[in-house]
Amino acid sequence: MHDVEKEIDAQVRTFAYRAFAARGTAPRPDEIAAAFGVTVSKAQDVLERLHRAHALFLDPETRAIRMANPFSAVPTAFRVRANGRAYWANCAWDALGIPAALDTDARIEARCAGTDDVVAIEVRAGEVHGNSEVAHFAVPFHRWYDDLITT
Repeated sequence: MHDVEKEIDAQVRTFAYRAFAARGTAPRPDEIAAAFGVTVSKAQDVLERLHRAHALFLDPETRAIRMANPFSAVPTAFRVRANGRAYWANCAWDALGIPAALDTDARIEARCAGTDDVVAIEVRAGEVHGNSEVAHFAVPFHRWYDDLITT
């Protein structure tokens, strides 16, 4: 990969993370194109490179940004409220990653897979406060990229 491609990839990745942090949603390819003065096709090429590098995860069908860990562009069982915004996290681990990435306090509301009960956890000053909740990861970490959507 050329240095120019590496630089634009890094800039687009940063742009995507800033969009998630600022508004709780992923930027669309047309927004990326407009921000960088390139065609939508060129913006999509950058997204595809970032996807292959596991820097972002694109939706298998739409090829839009679906995940920029710890953020999710689609609703999940893990809702994080911080800085007056609501974010979706990909999993329990990522739900804790959002307040860490934003360096802020947060309230995490997670739906239990077996019961659909809502469990609330607070993150204050970098510490987790809850009622001794336990997160179970059914798939070992080294297998997460086999299927990120169901992991």
